[in-house]
Amino acid sequence: MAIKTSELNAKLFGKADKRRATTPQEAQHAAKEKAHVIELAVAGKDLVTFELMHVPADKIAAKTSVFDRNAREQSFLNEHALSDILSTLQDRGQQYPAVGRRSADGTIEVLDGSRRRMACILANQDFLVYVADDINEEHAKFLSDVANAHKPLSLYEKGKEMQAKLASGEAEDQKALAKMFQCSEALVSGALKAADLPLELLQAYPNVVELGRPTIVKLHKHFSVLDEKQQKQLLDKCRDGGEFVWQKSDAQGIARLTKEVTETLEQWMASLAPKQKAASQKIELVKGRAHYVRKGSHLVLNLKRIDDQLMDELFEFIQSKMD
Repeated sequence: MAIKTSELNAKLFGKADKRRATTPQEAQHAAKEKAHVIELAVAGKDLVTFELMHVPADKIAAKTSVFDRNAREQSFLNEHALSDILSTLQDRGQQYPAVGRRSADGTIEVLDGSRRRMACILANQDFLVYVADDINEEHAKFLSDVANAHKPLSLYEKGKEMQAKLASGEAEDQKALAKMFQCSEALVSGALKAADLPLELLQAYPNVVELGRPTIVKLHKHFSVLDEKQQKQLLDKCRDGGEFVWQKSDAQGIARLTKEVTETLEQWMASLAPKQKAASQKIELVKGRAHYVRKGSHLVLNLKRIDDQLMDELFEFIQSKMD
């Protein structure tokens, strides 16, 4: 008679369901079955033991935090940004435990699973997380980066990573960043523009990951022409009433919400932007042959089909008037 894996583990390790995972696939399978203990070679190096912990829904915010070098911007995580996992979590609970390390004060620092953590908070569901005691900074960053590879980062988050590479000297320019991040220089430019925008402006959107390069470039262009006072007025509008801009809209669906927020921000920026002087109009003096444009005290005269004799006469007249 075949023996179940759980029974075999019980015989080998007592009542604890303990798995040794040598590949990501084995670790994922063990996590899906919620093995009580997993031994995993982190970054292909040291073997680390992770124990499955159960954090009650009302204790998640107090008992856990997110690794401060996690590239994912936590303030972007709302019900729209997490819609891909919220419905499943509400119906069936958390399918895959997160991964974290125990801090000196006994709280849990989440390395892989910040989206699952916030989804559990929003859905008022208990949080499952594998916790280890012996995770150094290098391995913590590795686990965090691997986790973020599963769900794309926004252009803002990518831009922040790129800014850090430039600041540290790991990359010297946009061309080097494109090679490092294996993307086009156009995407690098868009990401850096996104990272230059204030968080309050991007938090106006329901899901920042959905913002493409054209929208980011347009926002950056309009925001950049505002002076410091006008920028502050815009951000005050974004924070008005303690709600984000998307929360004040009645539009349904991410696409419509995003479009409406963009239109709202563009209207606000247009109303705050420095007023452009109306362009001087071209006035026709002789149909098809002469027109002029007046710009303040300047006069631009455009003449067609002028022979040498007429040109000399005009020059003589102008000189007599301007001397």
